[in-house]
Amino acid sequence: MKRLAILGSTGSIGRSCLDVVRASPDRFAAAALVAGRSVDELAAQCREFRPAVAAVGACESPESFDADCPLEAGDAAIDAIAQRDDVDIVVAAIVGAAGLRSTIAAVEAGKHVALANKEAMVVAGPLVQTIAARTGAIIRPVDSEHSALLQALESGPRERVRRVILTASGGRFREWPRDRLADVTPQEASEHPTWNMGPKITVDSGTLMNKALEVIEAAYLFDLPPEKIDVVVHPQSIVHGLVEFVDGSVIAQLSPPDMKLPIQLALTWPDRLPAPTERLDLAAIGRLDFEPPDTERFPALRLGYDVLRAGGTAGAVLNAANEVAVERFVAGGISFVQIPELCRAVLEGHDHDPSPDLAALQEQDRRARQEASRWTG
Repeated sequence: MKRLAILGSTGSIGRSCLDVVRASPDRFAAAALVAGRSVDELAAQCREFRPAVAAVGACESPESFDADCPLEAGDAAIDAIAQRDDVDIVVAAIVGAAGLRSTIAAVEAGKHVALANKEAMVVAGPLVQTIAARTGAIIRPVDSEHSALLQALESGPRERVRRVILTASGGRFREWPRDRLADVTPQEASEHPTWNMGPKITVDSGTLMNKALEVIEAAYLFDLPPEKIDVVVHPQSIVHGLVEFVDGSVIAQLSPPDMKLPIQLALTWPDRLPAPTERLDLAAIGRLDFEPPDTERFPALRLGYDVLRAGGTAGAVLNAANEVAVERFVAGGISFVQIPELCRAVLEGHDHDPSPDLAALQEQDRRARQEASRWTG
C-alpha cells in the first residue's frame, strides 16, 4: 500500500490520479489532499477518500468545508504535508510556479515525487536535481512525453542515445494561417483536440509554449543537452515520445491520450499494473501522422531552446512571463500571438544570473511578473 499526498487534487491531473486510486484501492491510498481554492470539491474528495489531512492554498470560506478531516491553509501547511512521515509518494500537480515550493519541500524530505509540475524543473531544474542527489529523493515524470522517454530510454545504454524526440499534438491551431492566429479567442484556445487538460496548459499547447517548457524539463530530468532533444508534431497524440540510438533504431512509446497511464506508471515504476484506461487499437486509428513544428507561426518553441542554452535564471523568467501572458490573454488584454512576443521581451530584458540560488530564482520570478504585467508591445 502506497500512501499518496496529492498536491493539486482538484485539477485535471489530481482528478485523474484519484481515478487511479479508485481503480487500485489495495495499492494506493490518498493520505493527504491539497487544493488551491476549490473548497467544496476538496471536501467531496475527502468524504470519499478519507485522507488524514487536507489543505488549501487560500481559503476564503472554510466553513463550507464539510468533511471529517482537518483542513489546513497556506503555503507552510502544504509544505508540511509534502514532508509528512505517513506519505510515501508526493504527486506534485499544482500548476505553475506556485507548485515549486512544495515540490522542493518533498525533494528535501527525500520523498518519491511523481512530478506533474513541469515548472519546477523549468524554473529550478539544476537546484531540484542537486537536492535530490543529496536527499535520495526519487523523481518520476507524470507528463506523458517524459514518461514515454523514461520507458524508451530503458532500451539501451545512455551513451548510445543519439537523440530523444518529444511529440506535440500541435494544438487546435496547427493548420491555421498566421494572420488568423491574431484573432484566436480565449474560448477557442481553451479547447484541445485530443487531451483533457486544465485551461492554462491548454493555452500553452496552442502556442507550443507547453512543448518549449517540456524541452527544458526533459533536459534536466534526463541530463540531456539541447542538441539531443527534438520535437515532432503528431496530431493523434498516440506516440508520446521516441528515443533514437546511434545504430538508427528508434524506440517509441504508444498509448491512448489518457493521463491515468503515465500517472500510474510514475507511482509504480518499474512495475506495471492494469490501468483504468482504454486499450490501444491501431487498426481503428488507421493512421499516425508526423510533421515538423512550424516555429515561424509558433515561435514559443524556439524560446525553450534559447532558455535551455542560457540556463541560470532564464527558465524562471520565461515561466513567470508566460504565466502572466496567458492570464492577460484570457482576460482580453493581449492577443494570442502576443504571448510569445511578451515572453521574449521580458526574457531579453532581464538581468541574467548563471548560477542562482532559490532566493535569486524567486526574485527573478517576481521581477518578470512585474515586467510582463507592464508590457505593452
